[in-house]
Parts: sequence; structure tokens; C-alpha cells
Amino acid sequence: MAAKRLASGTGAFAVDAERASGFRYSNRAYLIQIRRRGAGTVLLDPTNVPDALGPIVEVLGADEWILHAADQDLPCLAELEMRPPSLYDTELAGRLAGFEKVNLAAMVHRLLGLGLAKGHGAADWSKRPLPDDWLNYAALDVEVLVELREKIAEVLAEQDKTEWARQEFEYLAHTPASATRRDNWRRTSGIHKVRKPGQLAAVRELWLSRDELARARDVAPGRTLPDSAIVEAAMADPKTRNELIALPVFGGPRQKQQADRWLAALAKARNADAPPPVNEPTTGPPPVSRWSRRKPEAYARLEAARTALSALSEQISVPVENIVTPEIVRRLCWDWEGNGDVEELLAGHGARPWQRALTVPILTEALTG
Repeated sequence: MAAKRLASGTGAFAVDAERASGFRYSNRAYLIQIRRRGAGTVLLDPTNVPDALGPIVEVLGADEWILHAADQDLPCLAELEMRPPSLYDTELAGRLAGFEKVNLAAMVHRLLGLGLAKGHGAADWSKRPLPDDWLNYAALDVEVLVELREKIAEVLAEQDKTEWARQEFEYLAHTPASATRRDNWRRTSGIHKVRKPGQLAAVRELWLSRDELARARDVAPGRTLPDSAIVEAAMADPKTRNELIALPVFGGPRQKQQADRWLAALAKARNADAPPPVNEPTTGPPPVSRWSRRKPEAYARLEAARTALSALSEQISVPVENIVTPEIVRRLCWDWEGNGDVEELLAGHGARPWQRALTVPILTEALTG
């Protein structure tokens, strides 16, 4: 019925998804909102009918999708085989237009003069049944996306940035997400306090054990065991149950039940043949703070590139990171050996034609000047 209703409408689909970040381990969609002119708004619960979404998937392939912050929703929609034939990202369009605030509420107020209700964006959308006020809130996220897309498209046209946006949206729709970081455990909050390899091994083993438990329970890792508790245990290195439960957090009822798990992780860390290095191995340039000592000529190139790109950013009212990513600039400046085609190097890193047209002269001057 929902598929027939959407098929009866015309034009692009406004699409949004609600997840349960901070509550669940998975990044799956727990609610999908779709709106199309002539069809109204449809709210779908993909957790109850995962095998019945085929007709919806087929209909959604008929026209453009309009999303706000598409990179957040595309992965969980792709898990349900929902992929846009083309898309328009109103948040990214706002960045290209030079808007200081690009959240949905701010852009809707600026371009449409409307206010959006707030309050449930960070809610646990895995809850069932979902309260009516949550559903109303979710529906509002797609109610105005079609009109917002039309207004921001007019702004970009006035600024001669329509083609820039088209290239960005095409890249976003058809480029796979980058690989995840290999050593995710190094993102543990407070890990900067840990300096010894043995303690780092304890952080790693506790993190991995927590991740295994969180995945099995489909609970957010931080709700399974806070990062602060991992760091505390790694530094204290308790060897008995009493020593462990004497630490903050570990004395709670739920953590007492898992005491053997955490003690086993700590014991595994102590017996590790090769503790992890204090500094994570990298394949790219070192931190910029070390450049002036290790490779001063690269540091000079980077400073020149940053200065020129900042001036360009002000001139065209586009954030520097949307003109060319800082990672690409760092790699070019560090690896430059006095030869090579700058445009070819940028293309190899995924820079779009509009970005290359603007930055090749600037980066060539910075690299060779």
C-alpha cells in the first residue's frame, strides 16, 4: 500500500532515517520517512517488515532523493538495499552556498521562514511502540525538504554554483564509503592518559571484549562499559575481583556480573607477546606539528597552500574543507618531490572537476614556488 501511494505521486522523494545512536550497537535504520508530492508522507518501520520493502525499493529508484546530511543516512538505507539513482543534499548545498548554519532547522527558517519542532533527534528510535509526538517530529523532517531543495537550488544558481553541487551530489551518491580505521580502540576517550605499552594493551583488550559483548547484545558500547572505566582499569591493572570492583563503575551490579570477562581481558593484555606501540602506525604524513623539524620544505609548502586556500574560501564563500579536503593537501605537500601533475594527483584522490579547476593553480604555486 505504501509503495502504491508513493508511486502515485510525482517528482523527487524527500527521504530521512532515524537511528538509535548511543543506544544500540548497530547503525541500522529504525524508522524511514518518505514524502513525495501528490502522495503525502509515509513512515516505515523497517524492523518489522524487512522482507517486505522490495516494492518500496523499486519505487524509490524512479526519481531523485532529497536528503539533509545524506552521508549520515545513506549507509543505513543501503543495508536495506535502498540506494538513490541520484540525490540532492540540502545540507551540503547550504555549505556550498556559504551558509554559516546548515542544520535543517536553521536552513528551513532562513529560506522558508518556518520553525521546526525540536526535542527527539537523539531519542532511542529502537523503542516500540514509538510515541505519537516522536512520529510527528520525524514526519516534519521530510515535510519541507522538497521546498527547501527548490529554494537552496535558486541560491546556488544565483551564485553560479549549480554545477559544483551537481558534481558533489553525484560523487556522494555513487562513491563507496571510505574504509574504517583499523585500530578503532585507539579512539577510546581519555586514552591520552595511557603512556605505557602494557597499559595500551589493556585498553585494547578491554575495548575488544566490550565490543564483542555490545555487538552480541546490540547495545551501544558506551552503555556496556564507559570509556572512562576502560582507561581506569588499564592504568590500575587490577588482578582480583575485589580489586576490580573497587574501581569506579566496576562496582555496579551489571559490571559485577561481567567481572570475569574484564579480568580475563586484563590477563590477556598482561600475557601479550607484543604490546601495541604507543603511537599508532600510519601510512600517511606524520602530525603537522613535527613537519618543521623533520621536513621543513614540506611545512613551507603546507603553509603556503593553507594561506592561499583560505583566501580562496573567503572569495567564493565555500568552506576550505569543501574545496579540497585537508588530508589531500597534507599528502600532496608531504609527498611532493618536485615533479608530477598536480591535477592528476588531485583526481587520484577523488577531487571533483570543479575543485581541481579552482585549486590546481593554487596548489601548483604552493608546491613549486
